[in-house]
Amino acid sequence: MAQNIQRLSALAVARASKLGLYADGAGLYLRVGRGGAKSWAFRFMLNGRAREMGFGSFTKVGLADARKKAIDARRLLSEGRDPLVQREEEEKQRAAAENVAAARSMTFDKCAEAYISAHEVSWRNEKHRQQWRNTLATYVSAIFGSSPVQDIDIDLIMKVIEPLWSVKTETARRVRGRVEVILDWAKVRGYRSGENPARWRGHLDHLLPARSKVRMVKHHAALPYLGIGAFMKDLRAMEGTSAAALEFLILTVARTGEVIGAPWSEINLENRVWVVPAARMKSGREHRVPLSSAAIAVLNRMPDLKDDYVFTGQRPGGPLSNMALLMTLGRMNCGDITAHGFRSTFRDWAAECTNFSREVVEMALAHVIEDKTEAAYRRGDLFDKRRRLMDAWAEYCGKPALARE
Repeated sequence: MAQNIQRLSALAVARASKLGLYADGAGLYLRVGRGGAKSWAFRFMLNGRAREMGFGSFTKVGLADARKKAIDARRLLSEGRDPLVQREEEEKQRAAAENVAAARSMTFDKCAEAYISAHEVSWRNEKHRQQWRNTLATYVSAIFGSSPVQDIDIDLIMKVIEPLWSVKTETARRVRGRVEVILDWAKVRGYRSGENPARWRGHLDHLLPARSKVRMVKHHAALPYLGIGAFMKDLRAMEGTSAAALEFLILTVARTGEVIGAPWSEINLENRVWVVPAARMKSGREHRVPLSSAAIAVLNRMPDLKDDYVFTGQRPGGPLSNMALLMTLGRMNCGDITAHGFRSTFRDWAAECTNFSREVVEMALAHVIEDKTEAAYRRGDLFDKRRRLMDAWAEYCGKPALARE
């Protein structure tokens, strides 16, 4: 019997040698590869299956350490546990601990910068990009910018929002919304868990009064439509590019940036159309503006320099400044209204004095359709109807007597 056991042991050693395995005893082997690389292996049987567990390279794990690892593995086997499964669980726990440590080191400011860097390429307006960073730096960073994003709670949110809510309500609203978005981003990236403490609906709305009850939203000051005729008469009596640009803005109901940034390449005088590319539109969509005869008359007064801006500023070849139209209004003693307010003047006139549909008016103003279902079915831009609308608006603006009705 003893001879048979010795014979079987010898066969096992011989078989192991062919595999490049050299036994140290009790299941521990040194594996030698064809290139001479050496590593430790622990071989064992579990539930009738042969298993093998690596202990690392011979150059990194010495004999004493390898034997200790083998003793630990045999202890787990004696308890009915699989050493390989145990090691996998320990690695998962270690990885989880490392993730927690990484999350603890990820501050709100770092998350904010990561979010802005990832999304600012889609923000066409440079002012919008600056406002994101400026508002967070001004109102948030000093309170919890350096805190781990996981630790941001309702108390910290209220320290930022509550003092602003009654004195700078619109600013507070924007800051809250930006913080909410960043915390949502951090949760998706695995840096925090749980509810978002900056959420408004069903959360902060129970702690803060509605904006409408704190302070009325300040709209752009607008001229009543009954006064547009008299205003246009005075405006047309003025000289200069700024006055012409303001008249063109009123006749096309465009935004200030769209007008002062318009190059001649966007204007087609023959077809009486101004095509504003998507990159210059707030909506991010190309907008065709039908030009009335009055609007064409304004353009005909401007020098056609082909590659230049339609309304040039003081710098040769450069556009008017953002303040140019406001300064014109100031010279007309109308400093209490804004250039943007003429869009409201137009909308009030269209609603009160015409039968044009709301859809035509909204499209003339290049407003985005909020209803996604409606937007999906809206294919055309109602250009012909808008041309009739803009002709009617230009005609109304040219009747000063209406201001006295």
